[in-house]
Formats: sequence, C-alpha cells, structure tokens
Amino acid sequence: MAKEMDFETALKELERLVVQMEGDQLPLDEALKTFEQGIKLSRYCAKCLDAAERQIQELTRDEEGRPLLHAWDRDNPDLAQT
Repeated sequence: MAKEMDFETALKELERLVVQMEGDQLPLDEALKTFEQGIKLSRYCAKCLDAAERQIQELTRDEEGRPLLHAWDRDNPDLAQT
C-alpha cells in the first residue's frame, strides 16, 4: 500500500473491498488476495486512528501535562461537565 494514501481514501477502498467480497463473485485465490489487501488497509486505518487519538490526548492536556477529562452529557452533547 502506498504511504501517500490518506485515511479517508484507505477507508473507502476498504469499504469497496468488503462489498466486493460480500458479492460472492470472486474465485478463491482472488478472494484471498482481496482479503489480504483488506487486512492491510484495516491495519493502516487503525494506525491512523491511533495516531489521531494520541494527538488529541496531547492537545487536551493542561499546562502541567495532565489530561483534561470531561463527563459526557447525553442530553446535551455540546456541553461537557468538568
């Protein structure tokens, strides 16, 4: 897989491969190749999400490096409680 592929492109390609495999039209050898490509894309997407999560954690630390945690308000998701 090309390193210049972004998350959104990889996810769309993964979705396309899933649809293709669900169609039951691929011969076994091609289905295995498609599955292998899907696994690679899935791992790439997971790495991208992990990196984004780490970046968010870094960006949401206070001046002493402690994580800023907020409780989720189900009735009003735009307002977080501290």
